[in-house]
Amino acid sequence: MPDSGRLPPDERPAVPTGSCNGTKVCKAEKTHCATMPAGLCLDMQRMARTGMGEVVLAEGKDDERLLHAVTILAAEGPVLVTRVGEAQGRLLSAQLPDGEWWPEAGIFAVSPPRRLSAPFSSEGEVLVVTGGATDLPVAFEALGTLRFNGIDAGLVSDVGVAGLHRLTPHMDALTAAKALIVVAGMEGTLPGIVAGLVKAPVVAVPTSVGYGTGLGGLSAILTMLNACAPGLAVVNIDNGYGAAAFAVKMTRSHRR
Repeated sequence: MPDSGRLPPDERPAVPTGSCNGTKVCKAEKTHCATMPAGLCLDMQRMARTGMGEVVLAEGKDDERLLHAVTILAAEGPVLVTRVGEAQGRLLSAQLPDGEWWPEAGIFAVSPPRRLSAPFSSEGEVLVVTGGATDLPVAFEALGTLRFNGIDAGLVSDVGVAGLHRLTPHMDALTAAKALIVVAGMEGTLPGIVAGLVKAPVVAVPTSVGYGTGLGGLSAILTMLNACAPGLAVVNIDNGYGAAAFAVKMTRSHRR
């Protein structure tokens, strides 16, 4: 009898040994990571493997680890940093003057020349739509991520269900887009409405904006998960980056 919870040797899945998997990569990454500060082990092969390089989450990192992560990745190519606080933004700007810090989005980027911040078009291959102006920080994170990845992206803001007629002037742009990211807090109705109006897939982003029973975005995400309009996907609360990453991959696949 095998040990409890363990498969017999002949039933265990084989460990891949290709150039991007298994032992070879593990050894290479252990060697590479040994030169980094404690706690860092950057995925230097992510761009080749997935089409999108590793993104640095600044939130929760001390200055030493943040600077090491960004400078190591920047030596290999473009790098995006999300959830960047004000002090972290000043630090990165001083150490990496070629980078762009967008405080409203919490984004710092070292990339090919490409403006991430305003001015914004209200049209684009991917369109970011917000219910209210208070949803803009999350929408800006999505918009900046799209632009960083070379996507033609636009913004339509403050067109929520309290004044749904505000969508009307933008219907041509909404129907022309190949994908939409719809960001909303409160009760989170807007993504389902938009999904019922357009052919393109819609990525819904609930935000933590709202009064007490909004429960920090829980009400919004439950509304979006229960929307009856087809073609609607939902990411986690305040996850503008995740929505944009999904749209980037979907748009690139559409181009093939």
